[in-house]
Amino acid sequence: MRATAVLPIKRFGTAKSRLSHTLAPAERAALAEAMLSDVLAALSRAEQLERVIVVSGEQRAVAAAREAGVELIDDPADSGHSQAALLGVAAALAAGAECAALLPGDCPLLAADELDAALTTLEPGTAAVVPDRHGSGTNGLLLAPPDAIEPAFGPGSRERHLARAGEAGVAGRIAEIPSLGLDLDTPDDLAALRRAVGADTGRAPATARALAEL
Repeated sequence: MRATAVLPIKRFGTAKSRLSHTLAPAERAALAEAMLSDVLAALSRAEQLERVIVVSGEQRAVAAAREAGVELIDDPADSGHSQAALLGVAAALAAGAECAALLPGDCPLLAADELDAALTTLEPGTAAVVPDRHGSGTNGLLLAPPDAIEPAFGPGSRERHLARAGEAGVAGRIAEIPSLGLDLDTPDDLAALRRAVGADTGRAPATARALAEL
């Protein structure tokens, strides 16, 4: 099954509020824009994706999506990550998609081959949770069909999503995609991201440039 990727992107002006004591609002916005650019570049290399949908009311995210040649759904209310994801899921279903990958815009280390490998093993009637590096959150959902469960992102969402799979009568499992483990929320995440891009200068180039300018 080839998948549709759905990226819910909140407005950059309110992004990464937990970094407010570390980065100025303009710096956080520039970094959010750079990370989205790297994620879209990685998705363009994923062979198991047939469509990419960005759901956002952020004009710079809209511009990045247009530059990448992907589909757009306007989210003027900026109604939250899970609600925006549902807009993308509805569009995927309307287009006849058999599965969807709900992915974040702040995991710039994403490797296309790792995503392809996970999608290749996805079977119908499955909700696969990609955990964050702490093991308790969710940095991605691989769903077949796209509405296998209703997403509920946020703290503790790994177990919440697995529980929803059981309630929905679909197979819930963990999908290991190491390059999706690190998202950017806290100063510790920022330090880890600096180390990762510093160790591999060809990885996440837009993010590396934005970090160098901070």
